[in-house]
Parts: sequence; structure tokens; C-alpha cells
Amino acid sequence: MILVTGGTGLLGAHLLFQLLQENEVVRAIYRTGKNIEKTRQLFQDYDAAALFQKIEWLKADVNDLPSLETAFIGITRVYHCAAIVSFDPKDEELLRKINIEGTANMVNLAIAHKIEKFCHVSSIAALGETIEKDKKIDESSNWNPDASHSDYAISKYGSEIEVWRASQENLPIVIVNPGVIFGRGFWKQSSGELFEKIYKGMPFYTKGTVGVVAVEDVCNIMIKLMNSPIQNQNYVVVSENISFHDLLDGLADHLHKKRPTLYASPFTTGIAWRLDYIISLFTAKKRSYSRASAKASHSSTVYDNSKIIQTLNYSFTPTSDFLKPLCESYLNSF
Repeated sequence: MILVTGGTGLLGAHLLFQLLQENEVVRAIYRTGKNIEKTRQLFQDYDAAALFQKIEWLKADVNDLPSLETAFIGITRVYHCAAIVSFDPKDEELLRKINIEGTANMVNLAIAHKIEKFCHVSSIAALGETIEKDKKIDESSNWNPDASHSDYAISKYGSEIEVWRASQENLPIVIVNPGVIFGRGFWKQSSGELFEKIYKGMPFYTKGTVGVVAVEDVCNIMIKLMNSPIQNQNYVVVSENISFHDLLDGLADHLHKKRPTLYASPFTTGIAWRLDYIISLFTAKKRSYSRASAKASHSSTVYDNSKIIQTLNYSFTPTSDFLKPLCESYLNSF
């Protein structure tokens, strides 16, 4: 039996769908029944309600060892997708608790239960830097602890340390480092928020770049790696590097909305994140735009996906091919 964490999130829900399509027996953990409904809706959107019924749901939490211990009974393979994504500085402790401590709990139990193989979902945010400014970042790039990193990036790097530590204790592992994942459903979170913002008429764009990937590609790669003899490796999982401007224009065109026309310079975004901080102080409203977010929007970092392409002879779905159907799905969700 396969254990999936994060099955109520964008990636985990699509992974459950693909695993069940391949007739795998799966158990998924959840924290609240309300969260399960998002995954149920995704399966309904795919006309696969019968497949959803095959999931064995178990209430557990990556930071609750008794419930997590129960979740591992009878498990042979693990896909660890659960994580919190936040760029709000107020969430620093929560990020460390879930992403680092939660992952440590997962691999410790995987070792104790002699799990055959463990797949960990990390992020391109956990990759290091390059000495040469114009060189692409890949799996061999070195993490610089003295550089400026978001709390999220630090937490994902810390989670990888836990997984690599487990590999030294004879747990076979693979790590994937996806870029920004795009997939249907979950329009109120993660990349889905971009669809919402463009649909409502977001006028601003920046000139940075971002590594993007379709959720189906991430799931396919994870499954292929887990079904292969490959172990103790990590892989950049990015379809392509695209400018924010081109990405937002593509979304606007497919959503039949006006393209963003106002360039937000580093100075402008600097003012924006400071205003957002001040508003959060006086209203207790959760941060929607942080210093880390502003910095990322101007970054021209480029990621190299050649390792996974060569390893699996894999062909990624181009951004131009997955954006249009996703926009149609978004419009049909009303």
C-alpha cells in the first residue's frame, strides 16, 4: 500500500488521481474533513467519483506521532507532498514546524517501518546559487547560508536535509524540486491565485522569470522515479523558464481579459510590500505580499531540467499547451 501526505492539496490530489488510475492501493492522511472535499471535487471534475471512493482516508498529522504511526501500518512506499507554502514572515515558526519537523517525523517512521522507497516533494526554492551570474541553477548548485532566503526556502532546504539524512540510514529516497505547479482546481490557493488575480483585472507586471510546470508532469515524474531502481537522487522538475510578463499575458489572453500594462519596478514593489506590512499590523490581516515575494518577482533565475529529461527520457508539456485548458477549466468553475 502507498501512503500519500498532502492529498488535499493541488499536487497531492492529482497524484492520488494518477496512482488510482494505475490501480495502486492508496492511503491518504488528512487533518479536517472539509479539506477532503477539495480533492473529492477534483475527482468529480475528472468524472472519476468511483476512483475517489477507493482512497483510504485516515485522519493524521505529520506533527502528531501517534496518528502518524498508525498511518504507516501496512505501507510499502511513501509520497510526502504535505507542506505549507507561505511567504509571510509571521509564519516562520509554522513553516519550520510542518516542513522541517514534519518531514523529520515522516522519514523517521519510514526508517522504523522499513519503507521500500520514499519520495519527497521539495521546491526549486531549496536549490542553491551559482557562482557565475548567468549560469543555470541545477541539482549541483550550492546552498549559501549567508545569502538572503525566504523562510519558506529555508524550511524546504531544511526538509531536504532530513531526507538526505534518512538516506544515510538506508532509506531509499528520491527528491523532486518542482517549480511553480499549475493544475486544475484549487483556484483559491497556490498558482490558482494567479488565475483569480488576472480574471479580476490585475494591471501590474514585473520583468522577472519563473520556472513553471504542469501538475501532471510532476506526478508522472514522481511515479516513474518511484517505480524505477533510481534512489538517493534529486531532480529539478521545471517545464520551462518563462518571464512573468509572458505568463501573465498568456493567462489574460486565455481568460479573455486585458493584459497587465503597468510595469512594477523594484522601487514600486518595494513600496507595495511595505504597505502590505503596515496594513497587516493594524488590521491583523494575513500578508498577501511580502519582501520575499517582491524580490522573487524581479529575479531572473533560470533552472536547468536536463538531468530529469536525460534520466527518464522525459518530454515536458509546454506552458503554451497547458495554460489554455486550465483557463477554460477555471472559467467553467463558476
